[in-house]
Amino acid sequence: MAFVAKKSVVYPGTFDPMTLGHFDLIKRAAGLYDSLIVAVAATSTKNGALFDAERRLDMIREDVAGAGLTNVTVEILDTLLVDFCRRHNVRTVIRGVRVYSDFEYEFQMALTNRRMAPEIETLFMMPSENLAYVTASTVREIARYGGDTSTFVTPAVQRRLEALFAGK
Repeated sequence: MAFVAKKSVVYPGTFDPMTLGHFDLIKRAAGLYDSLIVAVAATSTKNGALFDAERRLDMIREDVAGAGLTNVTVEILDTLLVDFCRRHNVRTVIRGVRVYSDFEYEFQMALTNRRMAPEIETLFMMPSENLAYVTASTVREIARYGGDTSTFVTPAVQRRLEALFAGK
């Protein structure tokens, strides 16, 4: 018998671009919860951002639909995460951690969010071990130099990366 939490959860991030590691967490979290909201940051503070929020939303929505994840919605995150959670009546946040440095940052953010909203819990999930080394920043760099990113991203993301860097 499989364990299923009968709640909603939010998975926030920049997703610029979404990697297979991100998508792995989306699929796994969707299997644990009744509903999952992928909250896409409206603006990216990452160096060398590639896609605006609408393109990131479109790519994730395409992949979610293609995978048949009917309990997943994708929305813009344009406020504090705790306010987004309250507005959507969600008490659980999923954060991906690959390595210790991820945990350090995510731990600080989780404690900050807890201070602002003690009713909201943060759960850390690790991607599948074969995807643990994949980062969006690495994908951006490979794409900028014309490298093959197809083993790091979903087909929807790959098509848009190819279109973005065509002829470069």
